[in-house]
Amino acid sequence: MERVNSIEELRNLRFSLKKELVNTNKKKVKICCGTACGAMGAKRVTKAFEEEFSKGDPGVEVVTTGCQGLCQKGPVMKIEPYGYFYQKVGSERVREIIGKTFLADTPVRRLLYRESVAEEPVEKMEDIPFYKKQARVVLRNNGLIDPCNIYHYLAMDGYAALEKVLSTMSREQVVEEVKKSRLRGRGGAGFPTGTKWEVAGKAPGKIKLVIANGDEGDPGAFMDRSLMEGDPQSLLEGMIICAYAVNARYGFIYVRHEYPLAVKNLKIAIKLAEELGLLGEDILGTGFSFMVDIREGAGAFVCGEETALISSIEGQRGFPRPRPPYPAINGLWNMPTVINNVETLAQIPHIVLKGSDYYRGIGTEESPGTKVFALTGKVVNTGLIEVPMGITLREIIFEIGGGIMGGKKFKAVQTGGPSGGCLSEDHLDLTVDFDSLTQAGSMMGSGGMVVMDEDNCMLDIAKFFLSFTQKESCGKCPPCRIGTFQMLRILEKITSGDGEEGDIERLEKIGNIVKKSSLCGLGQTAPNPVLSTIKHFREEYEEHINDKFCGANVCTGIGVYRIEGSECFLCGVCKEVCAFDAVKETRSGFYIDKEYCTQCKACYGICPVNAVKIGKEVLPWIIPEQCEGCSDCVDACIVHGLRMYKTKKEGIFLPWLKVYDECVSCGKCAAVCATGGIIMTTHIEEARERFSTRRPMGLVIDDEEKKCDEGDESDEVASGKPDKDAVTQSE
Repeated sequence: MERVNSIEELRNLRFSLKKELVNTNKKKVKICCGTACGAMGAKRVTKAFEEEFSKGDPGVEVVTTGCQGLCQKGPVMKIEPYGYFYQKVGSERVREIIGKTFLADTPVRRLLYRESVAEEPVEKMEDIPFYKKQARVVLRNNGLIDPCNIYHYLAMDGYAALEKVLSTMSREQVVEEVKKSRLRGRGGAGFPTGTKWEVAGKAPGKIKLVIANGDEGDPGAFMDRSLMEGDPQSLLEGMIICAYAVNARYGFIYVRHEYPLAVKNLKIAIKLAEELGLLGEDILGTGFSFMVDIREGAGAFVCGEETALISSIEGQRGFPRPRPPYPAINGLWNMPTVINNVETLAQIPHIVLKGSDYYRGIGTEESPGTKVFALTGKVVNTGLIEVPMGITLREIIFEIGGGIMGGKKFKAVQTGGPSGGCLSEDHLDLTVDFDSLTQAGSMMGSGGMVVMDEDNCMLDIAKFFLSFTQKESCGKCPPCRIGTFQMLRILEKITSGDGEEGDIERLEKIGNIVKKSSLCGLGQTAPNPVLSTIKHFREEYEEHINDKFCGANVCTGIGVYRIEGSECFLCGVCKEVCAFDAVKETRSGFYIDKEYCTQCKACYGICPVNAVKIGKEVLPWIIPEQCEGCSDCVDACIVHGLRMYKTKKEGIFLPWLKVYDECVSCGKCAAVCATGGIIMTTHIEEARERFSTRRPMGLVIDDEEKKCDEGDESDEVASGKPDKDAVTQSE
């Protein structure tokens, strides 16, 4: 590879590469080899293509690309020049693809994308609903180029922005162009990028630094990883332009150690850029020099915070520092340091090349441009998406994402990672931008978006994210260290069935204290998942506390377990798996003894027909006006908890619950009642008080016959045939 020594040479090289690599009808198979597709066998597919093509010369080029977005359907690939988009491609399909597509010029229909079996398949990527509403700026090259081939990047107008900067723009003009674009940091805070550059450029100091923050620790987030894996040269170009604007000579890319493919591709990209003369000493013969090195993080989530990141690079523990002074004035090794998110820097070449006016035309006035999201959770199409700011949550979830899996009901969406908030169905038409999400109680964050359905418990979700931030807290400041721990203890108490009145208010109070008094962004945003779920799903908290019940049947140790007799086919597996002998067997079936049940969910999880139900505690409620005294309910009771009492009203026998603690809430008595005289009620305390008085339906036990009242029924009473005058009508 020959070094490019001038701007003119770079321009000529780019034009020749574009003519050779882009504007051709050459047959190519572009296989996604990102982390997701790689885990699904993309490397085996690539190897199979190479082995088949090595047997002859079909004139087909195999290109391994970065993430193409539709991770749910991986491995995916694009076939050029036809434009076919294939999904779920296994190595066993390679010969079929070669025979039908490259030799017969027809698509393999079984590999094309389709919404359902009944619908026609979609041939082109741009016609697939997942891609239709996307605006790919940062991901413009993902899926099109080989990330380890710098010539591919140059052919796609790579380093054209750097050429423009070094040949026609001063440092001040670059900063002003970025300020005019109104680009805001994509790492979460949304601070104006141009302002940060301006402060660093004017800060005193001979040596200035640039850091690309690729420490992406949010659960389920992979935006930065996919960019570093699939288009590392765009990140380097953005860093070089930033370095020129602030007069920096050295830069670092801080990337997670858990991203081996990203680290590998970045190292290759840096080496190729240095060999070509685009990085290092005397770039393109202009006298401007800039060196880049990689620093791998040890895995601490808090190191995504810029001052903790600085401490990590310096070789210290990742502790955040008080601000001011800000890193732009006093950063790494006390030098002025610009720290930008990977996605932010990848936006820079597009802004410089197209102009700030063009960039502001995308998105909203206050939040221009695009944002990359990792769309995950209970959505049909999960993957990597890039959308214009101002798009609604409904469009992302139901049009791009394809709706909720299994046709279930949408419940919530969590944005902003563990520091973000949960938004309800009422927010589906909310526009996705920095200000709107913040006002709704969430945040943009780095770009995680988790979709939840009716089977998710919002307290469990809040507990999951809070437990993550609590474990990842550096422990430096007491509000974050102690406050998140106390909030987590309260949440665990509520979800285990021990919640009490005032717990919700305590969570709100502690959460607001933690937000206001924590040192860094982690602590200031850690309570967001809890506070947002209380705000938008307060009824679930009240249900857990007051009814001791989880409507989604997620929380263990809460709720009443029962076996639905009409669905049970008496296999007995629930009894076998119960470690506490809580499942009892009778002639008429199985029931769960509440006294022995520990709510471990073993029976619930193993039942092959889902006959084990979890619900609120219920007791039978007898309506005297509708009762005909048929005793069907007494016969149906599997624990013999119901008895028949006779009133002075001639010929009428009235059922009554003998001992309420014996009731297993099976509901069989209500199910067999032909007149609707028995209903199951959740008013437990009222029902218990009513039954414990032994005064069925306003009837009182005669003072002369207290056998029933004393719990010492005669054989007649126990058998459903009480003494005729044992019960009298009350006044």
